[in-house]
Formats: sequence, structure tokens, C-alpha cells
Amino acid sequence: MDHLCVKVLILLSHFSFLRGEDIDECVLGSHNCGPEFLCTNTAGSFRCHPRETCGTGFVQDAAGSCIDINECVVNSSPCPRGQTCVNALGSYTCRQNTVAYVDECRAGVVCGGHGCVNLLGSYRCECRPGFLFNTIARLCEDINECRHYPGRLCAHKCDNTEGSYLCSCSTGFQLSVDGRNCEDVNECEANPCSQECANVYGSYQCYCRRGYQLSDIDGITCEDIDECALPSGGHMCAYRCANAPGSFYCTCPAVGYTIAANGRTCQDIDECAAGSHTCSGSQSCFNLQGDFRCLSFDCPLNFLPTSDGPRSDSAVNVRCVKSCPPRDLSCNLDPVHMVTHTVISLPASGTSTSQKLDSAPSPPAAAAAAAADVDFEIMVADEESSFDVVKRSQHNMVVGVVRQVKPLVGPRAVALEVGMNYVRMGVVSHRNIVVIHVFVSEFWF
Repeated sequence: MDHLCVKVLILLSHFSFLRGEDIDECVLGSHNCGPEFLCTNTAGSFRCHPRETCGTGFVQDAAGSCIDINECVVNSSPCPRGQTCVNALGSYTCRQNTVAYVDECRAGVVCGGHGCVNLLGSYRCECRPGFLFNTIARLCEDINECRHYPGRLCAHKCDNTEGSYLCSCSTGFQLSVDGRNCEDVNECEANPCSQECANVYGSYQCYCRRGYQLSDIDGITCEDIDECALPSGGHMCAYRCANAPGSFYCTCPAVGYTIAANGRTCQDIDECAAGSHTCSGSQSCFNLQGDFRCLSFDCPLNFLPTSDGPRSDSAVNVRCVKSCPPRDLSCNLDPVHMVTHTVISLPASGTSTSQKLDSAPSPPAAAAAAAADVDFEIMVADEESSFDVVKRSQHNMVVGVVRQVKPLVGPRAVALEVGMNYVRMGVVSHRNIVVIHVFVSEFWF
């Protein structure tokens, strides 16, 4: 016996919890059951049941309506031989054959594979589920469920098929096992990004580690950021910036410097302290910014050294005091009484700066008491006159401060001779000379 399949539409809803208690959608009226259905609450959801129960000879369709069962089609030969089965609403009758008629259902395929019911002088097609009989064309036509029940059959997309329908999902989702709902696809499991991936609802987002940026072309490739080429790249390193994948590093001049602990500034190597210099035993090693010098100063004629700093002393001070031979009148009349050699190291400067370079020593107490005035002069300077000298008073002492007043570009060596004159009645009675050896580095650091 053939049986007709009946489609029953069960509408389910998502469920939520509030303080661990079930929400009764039927009481709240938040269900979507039609007027022909009765809402029944379930744990975390609800179900829609048809209100009417069909009697004998009827069956319920997907909309909950009772439709007649054609017993003449469903049952095989329900009437005795010589009688014809005539379907009735909820039942059927057997009618005695009195007139010869043509059974169109047996004569040929008139319903296209659907059920056929022979009628007196005609026939009727009993369509399979998903089809509807067109009384004019006398054919079974497909029912477009997606159009008849919009938004009720599929969570995302509904595609009509012959006699049924199929659900499909938007990009970033996949069809659930129930064939109706859609679940988010975790695209990150397929590693679509070159570095890091974050799954989002219905899609994904690529992002990059520090030192990289996401490509504007494909949105998935991480490209190295050249930090050295950025507007701030010139300020990140004291000397030079070198780009590296995902980062950068600073370099220093090949000789005389090493990278500092902060990784960005250059630190001078003190060859004198490290013992890596090449100075002889008779020379003093003086450390410069990025270099060193082996120095040896001799006192002029009629002068004797009184003190010499240690070989490792960065000042390298050599003081020569006049010592005239007996009866040498010209030596005794010469006002110069002391010659001092001192050394300093300066970085290259792009702008003019003021800096205290040296303080000239005060005269002996007797000379200071007798002196009417003390002045200072630069006796020998560089061609650009990059320095001047001013008189200052510090701790009750008269000192001369040599200042840098013009930019200095290195590498360069400058020897300044600064005179400290004790003048009485317009005559220089006493003079001390300080020879300042200035070594200017090639770099500003």
C-alpha cells in the first residue's frame, strides 16, 4: 500500500537563560507559531503543534490544515470488481459500473509520475508533497516553499528545488546538521594569514606582530616596516639606523665607538684606560671621542717642568715654570713666568655653544697684591676665531673662561694660546700662558 508523506513544519527558536531559569516563550508571546498552531514550552525552546486533530480520512499538511485523503488512490482496489471507487470528503463510496468509460490513468502517463485518480469521464492528479495540482493545466506544479514561507524555513538563504527546498549560508558560515541553521566558520584554522589571525563572526581578521604592517593589497600579508625610513627614523640612532625584519638596529662608527647599553647611542671606547693604545713610555695617552692621541710636551727654553699628570690622566696637564740662568737679563725681564699645556676633547657641534674650557691660574699672592689689574687675551687662535675669553671671579679668584662661540666641524685639532696678564701702571709685569690643545671629533656624540 502506498503512503503519502506529510511534511510537518516544526519551528524552533534559540533559547537563553536568565538567572539559570528557562524563559517560557509561550507565556511571553515571543514565539512565532501561527494562529493554526498551539505553542508548547520546552526547556530552552518551544514547539508549535497544530491546534486541530484531523479525523478519519484526513491528514494534516505543513500549515496545519486538514486535507482529504483520496482512499481511491491510496488503497489498491478498495471497491469490489464491477464497482468504481469515488472519493468523498473524508471517505469514499463504491459505485456500480453502469456505463463504460475510459480510465485515463491506465491509458497513459497523464500526471507525470504523480498519483492519478480516475473520475467519471475525467481524472485528477494526486500530487506528491511539494507539488500542487493546477486544475486548469491539469498538471502537478512545484510549490516554491521559499516564497510561501519567507524567513521561516532557513536561517540565511533558501533555494527552491523541485518538490522541496535547500538551505544555504552566507560567506563565513556553514550549514548546521539540521540543514536549516548556519554556524560560524573558524577561518583561522586554515591559516589564511601570514602571521596572526583572529576569528570574528562570519569572517576573520589578520593582524601583524610588532615591526610589521598589514598589506593594503591583499589584507593578509604582513610586510616589514622600515623604521629607518620613517620620519622619526633619523632620531632613533645616534649614528646610523639599519633595518631588520620586524625591527631595526643602530650601528656606530667602525673604529673608536661601541654601541651603548640602550642599543641606540654610541659610546666612546677609552683606549687609554683599556690599554689598547700604541703610545710609548715617554708619551701620555689622551682619550678622544672615537680616538686617542699620544702626546708629549716639552717646556720652552729657560723653563722647567714642575708637574706632569699621570699617563692615564685625561687632562694631560704639563706646567713649565721659568728658570733663568744666572746673569741672564733678557730672561729675567721676560714677563712670562709660567707655560701650561692642557688638552680637551670636544664633539663636533653644528651650532655655536658656550663652554668653559679652562681657568687660568691666579698669580702668586705677592704679585696679586701688587697688581693693579688682570686681563686675558687669546694670543694664538684658529683662523675662524672660534673662541673668545672672558674674565670671571670664582671663589675670590680671578679666572679666565675660554668659550666656543662658533660651530666646530671635525675631525680637527686646534691649539689656543691664552695669556693671563698682570698689569701695573699700564705695563705687563707678569704673564702666564695656557696652551689649550682642542681635539674636535668627527661626530656630535
